[in-house]
Order: sequence, then structure tokens, then C-alpha cells
Amino acid sequence: MNRLAQTALLFLLGATLLHAGLTDLYLRYVKAGLRPLVLLAGVVLIATAAATLWYERRRARGQRQHHHHEPRISWLLTLPVLALILVSPPALGSYSAAHTGTALTKPFGFPDLPAGEPLRLGVADYAGRAVYDEGRNLRGRELKITGFVTLDRSGSPYLVRMGLNCCAADAQPVKIALTGNIPPVLSPDTWLEITGRYTPRRTKDPVNDGPVPYLDVTSARPVPVPTDPYDETWNT
Repeated sequence: MNRLAQTALLFLLGATLLHAGLTDLYLRYVKAGLRPLVLLAGVVLIATAAATLWYERRRARGQRQHHHHEPRISWLLTLPVLALILVSPPALGSYSAAHTGTALTKPFGFPDLPAGEPLRLGVADYAGRAVYDEGRNLRGRELKITGFVTLDRSGSPYLVRMGLNCCAADAQPVKIALTGNIPPVLSPDTWLEITGRYTPRRTKDPVNDGPVPYLDVTSARPVPVPTDPYDETWNT
């Protein structure tokens, strides 16, 4: 791999990062708040490629050019670039959730909830309020919560969203156990919009004994995978 090939690789990687940051592709890898850093990294790589090309052309004019080849193993650097271009990985789903304990932690506070029915909540928001606020302001209200389905070893269903600290590599689940009018057939990784009501019933996560609240289901309908499948409300 000569210097020109290295320059082309830098440019390609930078352009790929810009593409990911300007579309929703980056959400498969990092949390939404890191979009500026993804775009900045793309710009820096493209600028580095341009500066390297300018330097090489200037050096070639001043002296006879000698080609210095780097080890062939350097071409392995093209693999992550090709992976970014050709493969859009799915968000982590039921397999990860079933093998990882709930990451629910006590929030710093509970902001006032908006008026009106139904009340739309995230999985982590409902779970935090149900466990650590004893369901205050949830009682008697019609709730709508969206997440994907996972099943434990006994076949009990949970509604889950994965939360990120930084990127998909550290994603952890927050879970809600389902009771009430549950659909008779539930497939793991199916995304559902659940309509239901708060119940004080709780259980423990079979993986880490973490607290898992129940939701009393009145109806459920399949929905498409959201643009951003990860939930960041639990760690904000």
C-alpha cells in the first residue's frame, strides 16, 4: 500500500463517516448525541487525506519520487471501511436482552407528566417511575409504550428497549414484564405498541435479580422498528 492508496483510504473512510452522520446510519453504532463527533471525524479524515495528497505532489515536484510500500497487512484497514459501506447492522435485540440483566437505575428526579390521554412513555421512564416512584402520577392513566419483545427461559414476555452509555457495544436493556390481555403468540424481536395501565406488581430479572415492573396490557399492535431503536432516557 503506497502513500496514494493510504490517502484514498482516508478519504473513503471520512466520506463514509460523513454519510453515516448525515443519515440515520450512525444510530446503529452510537447514541444520537454523538452525531457532531461523527461528522467532525469525517471532516478531519477528509482534510487529512487532502493534506497528504498535497504534500506528496509537492514533494514529487522537488525530487525524484521513490515509492515506499507499506506491509501488505495494511490493506486490512479497508475491512472496517467496507463494513461501514456494505453492512448496516441491526440494532441489538431479544437475544442480548434475554442474556443481560436489566440496567434500570434510580433517576435523579421525576419531571411532571403532560396532561391528556393516552400518555406516551418510554420503557425506561415507565420502569423508573413504577419502581422508584411507586407509580405516582401513573395510577388510573391510559399508557402507551413501545418496545420489542423478548422471552425468558420460562416463556414469560417482556417489553424491552436497549439503552446506550456511548455506543452499541455498551448497550444494556431495561425491561417491563407484561400481564393482562397479552397476545396469544409473541415472537422475539417483534416491535409492539402496548396500551395498558400501571400495576404495582413487580418481579425480578432472572439474569441479575434487578427490579422489573409489570404493565397491565389492554391491547397491543405491531409497529415498525423506530428510526432510533435505542432508548437513552434511562441514563440521562
